Amino acid sequence: MEEHRPSQNEIKRKVSIDGIQEEHLVLLIKDKMENISLSHCISKVPEEHFKGNHQNYNPTLVSIGPFHHAKHSLREMEAHKWHYLNTLFSRKQNSEETLSNCLKTLRRLEEKARKCYGGNMDMESDKFVQVMLLDACFIIELFFAYSIKGLRRRDDPCFSSNERFFHIRCDLILLENQIPFFILQQLFQLVPIPRECSYSLQELTFRFFRKLIPGGAETPQVRSSANVLHILDLIRQSYLPTSQELHSKIGQTELKNAQHLQKSGINFKRANRESLMNLEFKNGVLKMPALTIHNYTETLFRNFITFEHCCGQQTKHITSYALLMICLLKSKNDIKLLQQKGIMDVGTHKHEEILNLFRNFPIDLSIRDFYYKGLFEKINCHKSIKSKVVLVCGK
Repeated sequence: MEEHRPSQNEIKRKVSIDGIQEEHLVLLIKDKMENISLSHCISKVPEEHFKGNHQNYNPTLVSIGPFHHAKHSLREMEAHKWHYLNTLFSRKQNSEETLSNCLKTLRRLEEKARKCYGGNMDMESDKFVQVMLLDACFIIELFFAYSIKGLRRRDDPCFSSNERFFHIRCDLILLENQIPFFILQQLFQLVPIPRECSYSLQELTFRFFRKLIPGGAETPQVRSSANVLHILDLIRQSYLPTSQELHSKIGQTELKNAQHLQKSGINFKRANRESLMNLEFKNGVLKMPALTIHNYTETLFRNFITFEHCCGQQTKHITSYALLMICLLKSKNDIKLLQQKGIMDVGTHKHEEILNLFRNFPIDLSIRDFYYKGLFEKINCHKSIKSKVVLVCGK
């Protein structure tokens, strides 16, 4: 019996079906991978991280997202959110159509957005979509008003005093007070943009938080907005090292304080690099970019550290940097040394405040997650060789 040979059409059909099946599988796997990365990226702060520091985790003036929505102490700003929403949509004549498109988009993204929040999210659907719309539009209009001063009203409570603006800016960097960045990005593409604005959403965000960005850069290097989880994560990414992690043979999390290292023959030098965390040790010199301590530092670092702790960040970069500074700063003299080298700018803060700030950070770090283990090993190895040379010479 003659063997059946498939025709060209049959072959093409099979290839087409196989291609469709493979595309479907690729999309399925990508969706699962995305859900894992998004899962619980906005979580409740663990009780052990609070320890009398509620003011660094709870919003003072404005709630963003579902966790602090409808709190009595934050009601004043709710009315202003509606005013901002009206201002934003009034820039286009057919505001109803724009609103309808925004709501359709939010309905489509609702399930994905809910997955971003850790714990039980039992807020009913209409309320959840309304919170996403109102809070995202508030943030977008706030960014417009900050970057384009001509858009501000004289009686705008967000800009009525430096203290008030400070608290609003602080509230927007709290882990529990976030909405997914893809919600902001999608609505930014739908709402009317003022004629005076030529910035992207990412650029507007960095302009608003410029004081918190290392080096005060308006457009720091961030890998891709597609990988940004929320505003806190976007700011965090501007801190991340651009250099490769040093290889470690044994892994070390112990390092002597700055003064002790200097006495052991290790010198400190300020490095002019964009990333705060790009440290380099070479020929007995530890090069460190300058760290500026400001009124946002404790709140920002605490929420960075808690985010890395709660949301499955593999290498805990910010936590690693905090541990590095805890090791280096054991006394006021250590701070003075780094100040003299131009590595620390503490402003009006007292040295004891700085020491307590780092000592009280909730550090929970394994060797595997520690970014500077190779650096610590290299410094400690240099110290060991140096001391052996001194001993041999002294004999």
